[in-house]
Amino acid sequence: MDNLILDVDSYKSSHYLQHPPGADGLFYYIESRGGRFPEVLFFGLQYFLERYLSKPIKSWMVDEAKEFFALHGEPFPEAGWRRVVEKLDGHLPIRIRAVPEGTVVPNHNVLLTIESTDPEAFWMPGWMETQILRACWYPTTVATQSRAIRQLIMGYLDKSSDDPKAEIAFKLHDFGARGVSSRESAMIGGAAHLVNFQGSDTVAGVWCANKYYDHKMAAFSIPAAEHSTITAWGRENEVEAYRNMLRQFAKPGAVVACVSDSYDLWNAIDKMWGGELREEVIKSGATLVVRPDSGDPPEVVLRALQMLDAKFGHTMNAKGYRVLKHVRVIQGDGVEYDSIKAILDRAVGAGYSATCLTFGMGGALLQKVDRDTQKFAYKCSAVRMNGVWRPVRKQPVTDPGKDSKAGRLDLVRERLADGTGRYRTIDRDGKDILLQLHGASLPSELVTVYENGAILKRYSLNDVRARAWS
Repeated sequence: MDNLILDVDSYKSSHYLQHPPGADGLFYYIESRGGRFPEVLFFGLQYFLERYLSKPIKSWMVDEAKEFFALHGEPFPEAGWRRVVEKLDGHLPIRIRAVPEGTVVPNHNVLLTIESTDPEAFWMPGWMETQILRACWYPTTVATQSRAIRQLIMGYLDKSSDDPKAEIAFKLHDFGARGVSSRESAMIGGAAHLVNFQGSDTVAGVWCANKYYDHKMAAFSIPAAEHSTITAWGRENEVEAYRNMLRQFAKPGAVVACVSDSYDLWNAIDKMWGGELREEVIKSGATLVVRPDSGDPPEVVLRALQMLDAKFGHTMNAKGYRVLKHVRVIQGDGVEYDSIKAILDRAVGAGYSATCLTFGMGGALLQKVDRDTQKFAYKCSAVRMNGVWRPVRKQPVTDPGKDSKAGRLDLVRERLADGTGRYRTIDRDGKDILLQLHGASLPSELVTVYENGAILKRYSLNDVRARAWS
């Protein structure tokens, strides 16, 4: 589906006839109205702008859309779209301003604004809602959840690891590609995760981050077994399957992961990894990562750590926690925010450093989020009538939580007496107290990233990561 005009909700096609006489401009904004996490990490708009909005509208697109809506039962603003093609060289007459990608903003603040730049196609920002909102809420929500998990794990590393900063980048591995609804979801969500971590098996997401955020290699992976590569040897040859993993991949300094519960995890640890193969693991110079894949995660992980400890031993780090020698554990089954916390509570509480653990997260990372996870909304906040802007908003009596903001909105940082700052959403045309106090000296935190078909600002993944974790 390459026709940008048709990437829209059906009822939008009738909205050009619904505005009051004299309307010649519209102003919309996006915000997170709350949700699971108190702040969001903005990410993903650049992919959308380059992949889609950088391409001009063509006559065939207008023809196709005209025919579609005629059969579909909706009117169609043909004249406006013809004007885009014939008078504007196919460039969309809109201006998009947004916080720099990687910025962490408290909920209830404007993240992006979009306004029309052509009075004869003033309805264009409303038409773009479906595309723009989707382009923002999904990657931002994935990046936000991934960030929250990074903070969670970092807390346990700070408590139990000697070098938390050196470890954190590879503590949450993306296993989500097969659990999402489409390849593009894997691309966008997988790239969003890489703002916070550098481990991924979602090739589409790594490729997306490389291509659209100017990175040579955004994430890394290691050789790892799946059940089929173990069970193909037959149960009677399970130990040979494991030995093959060591001989193929276990080199000095290498890391190799092996799922070990195709049959009996406890037997595999006790009799095979910690028995027949123990010396081979040690002499290889590699780190073996044992992967459980069933059972109650906190219970299974702790027991696996204890059994591996009994077989391979441990050292005590400077903070008084055990660090396993030669082996680690990765949990990839049933992994989400709450289970990670439960696993780390149990393991660290039993005296094991978080150094010993890594997590792989699948559907819960890239798929078990929706627009309401952070209550994203795209609303009109101002209309221009005969050249004069006036604020508009919704104020539903039945649900004050869905009140929208009014005016031509902007995001600023209020500087506090202690030298810190906090984000505030203001109406540049209104009587905001911050404007009265600071006037024009209060700069906008929003950057014009797109205007009339041109992408005006780009960010590298390094820029985004530095901003997210500065």
